[in-house]
Order: sequence, then structure tokens, then C-alpha cells
Amino acid sequence: MIPAALNQKPQNLYADRPYIAIWEVTRACDLACVHCRACAEDTRYPDELNTEQALNLIHQIAEWKVPLFVLTGGDPLKRDDLMLLVNECSKLGINFALAPSVTPLLTRDRLKELKESGVHRISLSLDGADAPTHDNFRGIPGTFNRFLEASRQIRDLGIKLQINTTIGRHNKDQVWNMARVIKSFSIDLWSVFFLVPTGRAQKKQALNAPETEEILNQLYDILGMDWFDIKTTEAHHFRRIILQNKKVKPEEINQAIALNPDPVLIRTSRGVSDGRGFVFISHTGDVCPSGFLPLPGGNVKKESLAGIYQNSSLFKSLRNADGLKGKCGRCEYRYLCGGSRARGFAMTGDVMGADPFCAYQPAH
Repeated sequence: MIPAALNQKPQNLYADRPYIAIWEVTRACDLACVHCRACAEDTRYPDELNTEQALNLIHQIAEWKVPLFVLTGGDPLKRDDLMLLVNECSKLGINFALAPSVTPLLTRDRLKELKESGVHRISLSLDGADAPTHDNFRGIPGTFNRFLEASRQIRDLGIKLQINTTIGRHNKDQVWNMARVIKSFSIDLWSVFFLVPTGRAQKKQALNAPETEEILNQLYDILGMDWFDIKTTEAHHFRRIILQNKKVKPEEINQAIALNPDPVLIRTSRGVSDGRGFVFISHTGDVCPSGFLPLPGGNVKKESLAGIYQNSSLFKSLRNADGLKGKCGRCEYRYLCGGSRARGFAMTGDVMGADPFCAYQPAH
């Protein structure tokens, strides 16, 4: 899907439905990650969506025709009814993916069962180029080696593999080495998250603006190696980096795509961000702009998901790039980027405030 006329303030591009919906099926998880936005524990929360409510949510996703649905956690494998939920997604023809934690629960037999139930894409997390870095970040020794084994098993079973990485002070010097580690798994996508100080994550773990800019440029160089595709989460200014390197002005992106339907430009043109093409449903049913921006616009136990996304004042404001403040509001890339609203809120207390980890100075 290529948005039309990005130079005409596309606030309503995702007014009716998001491009991606992510559901935190549970907060229970057997890892102890130092950055966990969910502050996950090893037991399930009693007020999380029950099976009936979960199935109702899945049916809403299907009727709404959301292009991509992700079941995440915590660890989805901690839910006893996970296979029922997966089978329902498959039966309804939903394009969905699963993001389990790498723990002893993720066995080859379970992976085979998931594939037979219709799971075609799984994402795993790698947060260091070596075992000490990754295991220290994830809080459990041996997790790095389990990641390597699970990745091999997923590829051997013919399941598409996505690797998620959280970039922070712990691994900022390992970006290229991590890319080399995951290159051997023939992954479909490297999804790089830039740490937001929410949940257990602390401000001291996050990078500053110049460091973020440096790593975004490294990611662009890695993208040029054609090893795998790369997208960023809570670092939307990677889209600016892409356009600057390709010498495409933001108002010229549709014309550039028409001349050359480059998949990287097409994804850049979507301009998906917190609350704008993206919606997050928590384990208890709260509907938030993202998992890193825990401000609920409503709850699916009481209202429809579509109604909350379309009508909540919070979501409406996030879809209005002209309401951004500071340099984000003056930036010529605000319709494609707009900065991380989650980081703006976490660092300044203002959900529309400028992203403090962007080094770019607008041309105006």
C-alpha cells in the first residue's frame, strides 16, 4: 500500500484502521530482561483477557482486515490456550506472526506444532553479538545459545524468521557484529528497537541523539549490504536517513516510488508510528498507541477496538502531525517520521513533544 500525496498532510491516512496491531497476550515470562517495558513476571496476571475475550478480539481484527497482527508478550507460550488462539487466527485468514521468548518452553516440538497450526512467521530477540552481552541483558544465562538453536530450528522447519534487537548503551558498539551473527540465519527482517525508558528500562540505558544518529547511519550501510531488510521501532528518523542517502525529498517520495518501486522507499512512505497506523492491545485489554507508550485510549472489554482507535482523542491527536511541538512540529519529515511519541512522553512528559534523541535540525 503506497499512501497518496504525502505532501498534502496525510493525517487521515490511517484514520480508519492501523497497518499493524500488536496484542500482548500475556505479561507472564520466564526471562528477567533489564529493559522490559512490561515489567514481566513468571506468573500470569489474573485480569488478562480470558479465552472468550481473546477470541472476540481476534474476530475484531479479522473483520477490520488489519494487514498485520502480532501476538507478543511477555511470552505467548505461557498461555494455556495459545494453540486455540493461533488456530482461530489461521481459520479466519489473518496475516499474523508470533513473538515468543527464547526459554525452555520454545522446543522443536512446539515450533512444529505452531507451524502446523498456521504460524508462518516468528520473531526472536537478539540483544548482543556474544553470550555475555545478550545473557546479561536478558537476565538468564544460556539464553544466547538457546537463541542460536531456536533460530536454526525455525529456519529448518521452513518458518520465516524475524530478529528483533533492542539498541541501548549495552550493545551500541556491536551493531555490525550482531548483523554478522544473524546474517547466517537467512532472516526476512531485522527489526531494530531503540530503547525507550519505560517499564524496567532506565534513562541511563538509552543512547543520546548523536549516538542514535551514528547507529542509524550504520544500519543504512548494513541495509546496503543486501543481507536482509531492516526496519526500526521508536527511531522513525531512520526514514529521514534513508531519504537523505537516496537524495529523495519527503514531498517527492511518491514520484520516486513510481519511477522505482523500491521496497525500502515503499515502507518508508507508510509513515507508521505510535497511534498512526499502529495500535497495541495490552494483556488486560487496554488499547494504547504502542507498547512503549502506555496511555490507554480505551479498553476492548468495554468498547470495540476499531471504535477506540478511530475515535479516541489520544489517537486522533497522534495522527495529526501538525500538532507536534518543538522541532518535530517544524520538521519537513514530520508526516513520514514525527519522532518517537513514546520517547517524547517518557523523556518530557508531553506526548506531542519533540523526540530528544533526534539530532536533525529542521530546514525551516
